[in-house]
Amino acid sequence: MSNATETKFFDLHTSGIGYLNRIREVKPRKGAPFLATTIAALRGSSDDVEYCYIDCNVVGAEAEKLVRRCEQAVTAGKKVLVSFRIGDIWADAFTYEKGEKKGQPGASLKGRLLFIGWIKVDGETVYEAKPKDANPLPVSPQGESEAPAQPEESADRPRQRRTA
Repeated sequence: MSNATETKFFDLHTSGIGYLNRIREVKPRKGAPFLATTIAALRGSSDDVEYCYIDCNVVGAEAEKLVRRCEQAVTAGKKVLVSFRIGDIWADAFTYEKGEKKGQPGASLKGRLLFIGWIKVDGETVYEAKPKDANPLPVSPQGESEAPAQPEESADRPRQRRTA
């Protein structure tokens, strides 16, 4: 019998389908550099898709390897659609520093990219994870040619976000 207390955690996982954008190496002033990406997650009706942008730190060796593998395709402007699992999503408040909204408050969703279930580059499957658990990820949309186009980077969305 052990007297050591076991730390318990509550996991908040979000899974979905979305486009990879802005793959980059982040070098903070303090701490180790890390890989980051923005996912334009699809939501709503397939007839009228909306996008929810989530800035993610890429966590884990497998996820990092897969995102780095997609970096050249994203830079080349190809549509990189992924099935994902993001952990511990939270909102980050910031103030717009330029553009029409300069000085106004805004919010950004952030999280940790934990898992990629499959990757499609311009509609062609280039990676599919082997099933490990009973927690299914979203299935690919029917008829890949009908998949919504990747959203354009909005001029209103700041590249750098800072907390007010």
